[in-house]
Amino acid sequence: MSKKYAVFITCLFLAFLGIFAAANAVTPDKDFSPMENRALAQMPELSGDALLSGSFMEDFESYVTDQFVLRDQWIALKAGAEYASGKKENNGVYICDEHTLIARFDPPANDRAKKRIDDNFGYVEKLAGLTDVPVYFSLIPGKVSVWADLLPEGAPNDDEGQYIARGAALQGPKWLDAATTLNAHKDEYIFYRTDHHWTTLGAYYAYAALAEGMGLEPMPLSSFDRQVVSQEFFGTTFSSSGVRWLEPDTMEFFVPQEAATVTNYFDGTPTEGQLYDLSKLSEKDKYSAFLGGNKPLTVVKSNVAPEGAPKLMLIRDSYADSMAPFLCYHFSEIHLVDPRYYKTSMAQYVKDNAIDQVLVMYAVNNFVKDGNLFVLGMAAK
Repeated sequence: MSKKYAVFITCLFLAFLGIFAAANAVTPDKDFSPMENRALAQMPELSGDALLSGSFMEDFESYVTDQFVLRDQWIALKAGAEYASGKKENNGVYICDEHTLIARFDPPANDRAKKRIDDNFGYVEKLAGLTDVPVYFSLIPGKVSVWADLLPEGAPNDDEGQYIARGAALQGPKWLDAATTLNAHKDEYIFYRTDHHWTTLGAYYAYAALAEGMGLEPMPLSSFDRQVVSQEFFGTTFSSSGVRWLEPDTMEFFVPQEAATVTNYFDGTPTEGQLYDLSKLSEKDKYSAFLGGNKPLTVVKSNVAPEGAPKLMLIRDSYADSMAPFLCYHFSEIHLVDPRYYKTSMAQYVKDNAIDQVLVMYAVNNFVKDGNLFVLGMAAK
């Protein structure tokens, strides 16, 4: 390499860095990424303690990464280049057969993560002993298990089945098996290809299995007037993967809007909600159309349940939002409580609201990572 050529390459590289540094400087910071459906890192506060501990540089690195100009386009370019080279994983997401994206399910990283899993099972078991009403428990397998045959050959993953088996073996709560039914229908469109959630059809099959386990007669699938509400849904797995060449998913509603009256509690104050928030269908996170997305507490009062139907408390993650409408046919009220935001005793809530039955339902991947389930083990006053 000649000296002139080396100088040229160096100048070109410095110009490249300068252009992007200038572009980053003049581009306003963003608070939220609709594509990734998450808050973006902001400029950290500079202090002596932060510099000495190293936290400032860590936070600054996150800030630069999140606020980099044309971030979404660079992520897509990286994913496309790696896929073209034969790599079938990007950002912890496997690019699978049949145009499907499946997030990797990792084993617990350390002893602290293992203890959290043990604790979470213990909290569910303890809740059953803190209340006088039946407590049901179900863990939902994800695509990584049900659609495992779509994964790239040899793709490493932890086994969700071991956690489902632990849940079934708990003493106290009554186990409800959804995994067997979902696996029996795995050849159907029961998960979104670009999102981690189940489709409304998948939610229906799980509802039917859980209802039978609770001694209820599930509504037949043929009784619903299925309505396609979007054919342009790209989910969170699509966002994090960087893959941008897949076809969108289709979303459906089965239960009619008028089947229930919904009240949301974001900060303790009741606000009117809906079984389906149609405004969300025009946003990136279309799955939040089901009950309007995550919040501390939602109370669904049924207009279609039999007279004298019991009240259900559903301790939930986001999977529950698309299943709750089906439960309107069996319960007069469904109280959906999210322990991430609702930090009081679940046993006390049961007592204060005359709840008749409790269902703890989580996707396996969410259950093993959630650090908020200690509220299940808090006694009533």
